[in-house]
Amino acid sequence: MILVDKALQFRQSVDNPIRVGIIGAGYMVVGLVNQIERYTPGMRVVAICNRTINKALHCYHQAGVNDSVVAHTADQVDSAISKGQSVACSNFTLLAEADEIDIIVEATGTINYAATCVLQAIKNRKPVVLLNAELDATLGPILKNYADQNGVILSGSDGDQPGVIMNLYRFVKGLGFEPLVAGNIKGFLDVHKNPEDMADYARKAGQNVNMITSFTDGTKIAFEQASVANATGMSVSKRGMNGFRTTDHIDNLTSSYDIAELKAMGGIVDYAVGPTPGPGVYVFATTEDPLSQHYLSYLKLGKGPLYSFYTPYHLCLLEVPNSIARVFHFHDEVMAPIGGPKVEVLAAAKKELRAGDTLDGFGGFTTYGVCENYQTSQVENLLPIGLTDGVVLKNDIPKDHIITFNDIELPQNNLAFQLYQEQQHSFSCVSV
Repeated sequence: MILVDKALQFRQSVDNPIRVGIIGAGYMVVGLVNQIERYTPGMRVVAICNRTINKALHCYHQAGVNDSVVAHTADQVDSAISKGQSVACSNFTLLAEADEIDIIVEATGTINYAATCVLQAIKNRKPVVLLNAELDATLGPILKNYADQNGVILSGSDGDQPGVIMNLYRFVKGLGFEPLVAGNIKGFLDVHKNPEDMADYARKAGQNVNMITSFTDGTKIAFEQASVANATGMSVSKRGMNGFRTTDHIDNLTSSYDIAELKAMGGIVDYAVGPTPGPGVYVFATTEDPLSQHYLSYLKLGKGPLYSFYTPYHLCLLEVPNSIARVFHFHDEVMAPIGGPKVEVLAAAKKELRAGDTLDGFGGFTTYGVCENYQTSQVENLLPIGLTDGVVLKNDIPKDHIITFNDIELPQNNLAFQLYQEQQHSFSCVSV
């Protein structure tokens, strides 16, 4: 971050801003555009793609940008940007093909649509920053393969908890310590909450009710921690993670783990509900160096063997410009899978479901997300929640049971399913 501010100031001084295209125009994008346009030197939002163009125009208006124009071709996008105008469009292909766009931020929270957008950007050799843990956790490894093949970066973002965890993880590892727990802090969780329960809260917050429901029922935190696992090589100690509930300080959770078990597993991702300070993230790490142990004790980090490091907040959209600069200017991935999947997010039934029911994806009425180690999910043929939208059940499913691929009608011509199968084959796993 200290490097980023000077780099952006330099780009501003030589009139060479990073030209950002954004896909999506939801709650977070409104704030992101405002943050870039009003408070980030050396960077411009030059294009926003949203299926409802008026929402894209609204993002500009909220940020005080009044020269935006609507474009229908990539040439029109390039022409407008070259004149210093900002562009709104409804076709994501225009952002991928436009020469005047340097980098793309994908911020839709979708799977199928987002995967199509990201692939198009990658094939046009544009780096992509994801504000989409759902996509990253479901299809991140195969999309990272495509990015590598095309010589571009696909990265998660600062601000969202996975990126903040990765920043802390890299910091702790850089000090010479061994991270063994990478954790996320929540204030509330009820896996059976549905959009009807959360409608009033979402309306008052001005947010999408399905996304709010995903936060509340634990699906979002499962996506986030699966992304962290895939970026670190960590696993989960049990299905669903530990999810300790406590009102104590996060430091006190270090005694809840067996360090030998953590080392044997190569470290785990986890979460806690209710600790202070929050909301934020934590990394528990160890060291076998007696001198380091001495200094950690002197610095009030306790006696070990696990030492607690935490960030007591995550600033969401406010930190995304740092990610854009890290990826484009410094070619630094904030967070990306390091290989095949380690953990994925499975679909559990929120209620008793019947054969013939249509699943409604994450943040809906039918399923919630649960983390499981990838090898286990493959052996048991378990269904990721990221693939559930619009899928029809063949079998009855009891409440809280995990849905399998055998329980569904496999959809045809579905990009997410196709990429998932390719991901399985690419990393030598059985196919569905």
